[in-house]
Amino acid sequence: MSDFLTISNANELIRIPAEGLAYIESEGNYSDIHTCDGGKRTVTVQLGILEEMIHQQFQRPDEFARIGKSLIVNLRLIHYINPAKKQLILSDCRTFRFDLDASKEALKKLKEYFEKERNNETF
Repeated sequence: MSDFLTISNANELIRIPAEGLAYIESEGNYSDIHTCDGGKRTVTVQLGILEEMIHQQFQRPDEFARIGKSLIVNLRLIHYINPAKKQLILSDCRTFRFDLDASKEALKKLKEYFEKERNNETF
């Protein structure tokens, strides 16, 4: 198992390291892959297939989560969640920031996940 998302078709090959993948958003059969360096690649692959590829190709696929119908995010980059405003911010707090919209329900679940994770930590 590598730690790259590799997508190949007749014309091109795309390799994105796990730590460089910020998020993927989709609409229909097209998905936009956004990288931490601000890059964006559009591929003709449905989000469900990309989700499966992440689980097959990444060593730590649990660091990525599908948020609603059209978004996969890198959980390590989540900086801010506000379900009421339907706002999600991904950032490394130094070099990049992505402001995303997501459903209130999906963000509420994500917020609860991080709160539960925090409560399970032992010191």
